[in-house]
Amino acid sequence: MDWELKKGLQKQLEEERGYYRYPAGTRTRTALVYPNSYFVGMSNLGFHIIYDLLNKRPDVACERAFLPDWQDLARYENTRTPVMTLENQTPLYEFPLIAFAVSFEMDYFNILKLLELGRVKARASERGERDPILIAGGPCPTFNPEPLSAIFDAFIIGEGEVIMPAFMDAYQEAKREGLTRAETLQRLARVPGVYVPSLYEHRYAEDGTLVSIEPLPGAPAAVSRQWVRDLDAWPAHTVVVTDNTEFNFYLIETARGCGRHCRFCMAGYCFRKPRNRSLPVIEAEVQEALKYRKRIGLMGAAISDYPEINALCKDILGEGLSMSVASFRADSVTKELVDSLAESGLKTLTMAPEAGSVRMRAVINKGIEEHHLFTSMDLGLAAGIRNFRLYIMVGLPFEEEEDIDAIIDMTNRLKDYMEEKGSKGTLTLSVNPFIPKPFTPFQWEPMADRRVVEKRLKRLEKTLRRRKHIIVNIESPKEAYIQGVLSRGDRRVAEGLMRAHELGGSKAFKRALKECSLDPAFYLYRRRPEDELFPWERLDMGFEKAYLYKELQRSQRLEPTIPCFEGCHRCGVC
Repeated sequence: MDWELKKGLQKQLEEERGYYRYPAGTRTRTALVYPNSYFVGMSNLGFHIIYDLLNKRPDVACERAFLPDWQDLARYENTRTPVMTLENQTPLYEFPLIAFAVSFEMDYFNILKLLELGRVKARASERGERDPILIAGGPCPTFNPEPLSAIFDAFIIGEGEVIMPAFMDAYQEAKREGLTRAETLQRLARVPGVYVPSLYEHRYAEDGTLVSIEPLPGAPAAVSRQWVRDLDAWPAHTVVVTDNTEFNFYLIETARGCGRHCRFCMAGYCFRKPRNRSLPVIEAEVQEALKYRKRIGLMGAAISDYPEINALCKDILGEGLSMSVASFRADSVTKELVDSLAESGLKTLTMAPEAGSVRMRAVINKGIEEHHLFTSMDLGLAAGIRNFRLYIMVGLPFEEEEDIDAIIDMTNRLKDYMEEKGSKGTLTLSVNPFIPKPFTPFQWEPMADRRVVEKRLKRLEKTLRRRKHIIVNIESPKEAYIQGVLSRGDRRVAEGLMRAHELGGSKAFKRALKECSLDPAFYLYRRRPEDELFPWERLDMGFEKAYLYKELQRSQRLEPTIPCFEGCHRCGVC
């Protein structure tokens, strides 16, 4: 055991407030792992929620572990010290239950690195009675767990607050009864929202397409996504306070889910129905944040859609605190919200039109028009905000070269408007290659050819950088296409993922797929027929597949879909 590494973890813990620490005893030790740095992981509100939920049980002692930063990583490898948890510096392999919170596909490679460093067998089929049970939850496993199916014993499908209590009850019962590993997994599979991949057999046709997914004895025919009906019963806010996070905010969740029906958005479909916390509950959380005097970070799919946002802004600023927001929509933003953000020191106002042309915004059902952008810009400029950011996607379904011209034209006109209003600030474009995700109307669509996307991105950057105070930031196309395979892949991709780890990580992914006789184009560039069986179809998100296909057809016809409303039964979730 390397003393310097252990001392570093102890120092990190000393700088925190609000953590749980239990001595060894009767509680079941559980490791909660975020497959990225502490800096990133402690910025994740879901990670805080599950840590708090588990530690409030009288029978669980949950400790946290993270991917070591690059300086410590070499030391772990050179000294052969196993990755340890923060609270008690316990090696990862000593925990009987290890739970990963997974939010990003590129972190799949970090999962394997952490298991290697933690001396935990990565392949589920090779772990025996004395090895830990590995589970994973979060957005990625909820949408498509199959590329991770060779690693994890079970997945949490949906919102952890309503699954983990029953999961832990079932796990503790299995322990008391002395069940074998296989029997324990059978018991866990009975819990609503728990998917055990080893209990399902996937069969393929000669052309590589999936023919059937057969439940084995004891497995449910489908695993239904679980979700919180009453958010007030489950307050969600920062639990462990530390300055060493990406944003250094005290996070408070105002709402969950989104009913706007943006056709590209996986979260919009899989976290329905839209739910708001009541203002008194959020105000109580603001009072809890007062002792730390940190900036409040409001979390939600679109903060400006929160029905009492103006009153909440007034309350936060009235307590002498500042605030920031995860996102807002340009068509629902209020003067009070923008003024509050400006008063809190916000320097850049972010808007997300996603596309430049009216046609493409109709394709994706964004609902944002240019006049919304100009109105938001007016509000920002009037409040003293000089800089603006636009989120844009390239490679959307049915996109043409004219749609790239429209992005350039829209950007220039918005910059003209800033200058007309006397602002010499910066207009930044954050541009991402589009990835069609599971459980969206675009799941049948291919990704745009990488060479075409790279050419369009290069044209955007080359044209717009000629103008002063316009910045174009582009996400790596290479990473986007790796994400495309990992987000849309079947369980055969798990073998490619394991092989990539052996070859050195994400940079070797393409080579690893080839060695496993897998063609990336099969996952990226095929337009799926309407009746194709998807790898994630044993998961039930609450709506019919036919509903998504109708939305794809509406997209092709440029037909709008109105947002969710009370009494609506279109998709089936309600």
